[in-house]
Amino acid sequence: MTARRLSVIAASVLVAAAFAWAFVIPNLRPHVFHGVVMQSLAEAPAIDLQATTGDLVSLDSFSGSLVVVYFGYTHCPDVCPTTLSTLNKALSRMGDKADDVEVVMVTVDPQRDTVALLAEYMAYFNESFIGLTGSVEDIATVATTYGVYFAANEGDGESGYTVDHTAHLMVIDRAGHLRLVLPPHLGPEEIAADLEYLS
Repeated sequence: MTARRLSVIAASVLVAAAFAWAFVIPNLRPHVFHGVVMQSLAEAPAIDLQATTGDLVSLDSFSGSLVVVYFGYTHCPDVCPTTLSTLNKALSRMGDKADDVEVVMVTVDPQRDTVALLAEYMAYFNESFIGLTGSVEDIATVATTYGVYFAANEGDGESGYTVDHTAHLMVIDRAGHLRLVLPPHLGPEEIAADLEYLS
């Protein structure tokens, strides 16, 4: 075998190895989640609230979809708009896979967040995003079952009041299990990667 032929074979082997390293081997590695994985596959706690679509909504309404649940409010000065904007960017990165993801925000400020206001607010970030509201008691029940804290602060006449609240995202899989909790500091790339793996 000539030296020329040996060099051609060696180059071919190197190209094949580089291709495998770049495209094949990464797909064989297990996915490393950016969020916190829930080890138990218990059913996600029930949600039965009024949606900005005008319907009463439960988790069963989204059966077969991946559901991202967030607790926030329309008058939130920073965390809520940032989180919803990041979620919108994450879905944009997912392409067609985003069609199977439902994003819902349960308001922690039902006194001010009317259905109409919620609908306008959610559509600002993404027209597919859904807002959920109800009585203070109903929302407190749902929040408690998800381990979410919220409490209104005193405000003045000009600025109104703010509401302290847990800012994590809860991800419910297609089978209705609470699978993942995403902390608020994650970027769109990390959120998209986790959602794509579960979708």
